[in-house]
Amino acid sequence: MNKVTLIGPFTQAITMDNLPPKGPVSDDHLQIIEHAGILVSGEVIEAVGTFRELKSLTPHVQPVQGETVVFPGLIDVHTHLCWAGNRARDYAMRLRGESYLEIARQGGGIWSTVTKTREAGSDELAALLVKRAERLLLQGTTTVEVKSGYGLDAASELKMLTSIRMAGENTQADLVPTCLAAHIKPKDFNGSAREYLDFVLREILPLVKSGKLSNRVDIYVDEGAFGAEDALYYLNAAGHMGFDLVVHADQFSGGGVSIAVATGAVSADHLESSTDDDIRLIAASNVIPVALPGASLGLGAAFAPARKLLDAGASLAIASDWNPGSAPMGNLMLQAAVLGMYEKLTMAETLAAITLRAASALRLNDRGVLKPRMLADFIAFPCSDYREILYNQGEMLPEIVWKSGKKLVSNLHVFKGYS
Repeated sequence: MNKVTLIGPFTQAITMDNLPPKGPVSDDHLQIIEHAGILVSGEVIEAVGTFRELKSLTPHVQPVQGETVVFPGLIDVHTHLCWAGNRARDYAMRLRGESYLEIARQGGGIWSTVTKTREAGSDELAALLVKRAERLLLQGTTTVEVKSGYGLDAASELKMLTSIRMAGENTQADLVPTCLAAHIKPKDFNGSAREYLDFVLREILPLVKSGKLSNRVDIYVDEGAFGAEDALYYLNAAGHMGFDLVVHADQFSGGGVSIAVATGAVSADHLESSTDDDIRLIAASNVIPVALPGASLGLGAAFAPARKLLDAGASLAIASDWNPGSAPMGNLMLQAAVLGMYEKLTMAETLAAITLRAASALRLNDRGVLKPRMLADFIAFPCSDYREILYNQGEMLPEIVWKSGKKLVSNLHVFKGYS
């Protein structure tokens, strides 16, 4: 039987409990427990309440010193963390005014990363991924989605997914793999886009399924990637194989949202080019919009219309899109804070988008909220008021990180904000 331990006291606990799954959220809706404690048994939360009340339930206490605000572990639902090489040359070209698509036509872009990733061994890829995941843990991200998509042939895609599995065994962060073999049509594939998708359906996805390497499939729908008709065909086929579906939608051009809705995708990610009609369509569906402010910052492009999405009644998750090309930063809290300011999101809406609503975008119903029977993933920031976290725009790191009830990280010299 697991030992029950009381962790605390925390100045505040922001539970994220009892918030609506869709639509706007007022800061007044946040459940805030003052002088709080969290009762943990093994990997799960037993209770959340005042430290004084919970102290009578167990003799085992893990003390927390100083003023701290505790919050669910962050969940990053869209990353490309498995890659080799870098794209600093691409970044310099963008600063000269060349577009993402122009850079790709000159040998940069996704294909340059594909080349480097194909050359790397699975051990190297796993080690690089572990290093990135550990950096995210320091920032408070305890669950990370990771895509393939820089292999684009059967052996390399399977190598990437195997590397993600290997990395998951060597980091405390939970890694959620997604097969993005339909990232772009590879330059060395002799055939049409539809023929390449047929190849993926025939030669890659059955091995992904039988090897239990991923239960999620993504496709990039846009200019320079795959068209709407081919994407609809591919996603319907992948769905019939039992995969959850995700769409890279409306980054540079439209059409992706309608595909996501038509196929019952779990989420539609990007949405920088989504129209008012797209917003109404996705709000009337169960598809979760995922904003990727890191890509907007990396490309100097518009942000996803987060405010309009929420006001229309849609959900909203925010993810980092950490990748070597368009979004090389990876700091989820910083990106969420910036998006919140530009799109006028309440703090509750921003925080929900990187916790409980993000969990829904991965179909994980065991995290993102501090309440009984949930996974004991939580982070403590060195402040006395939860509003200071977003106010400091990613500069304030969590002082302590707990993953599945285990204390992992103690940042002893974290930035504590300006007085």
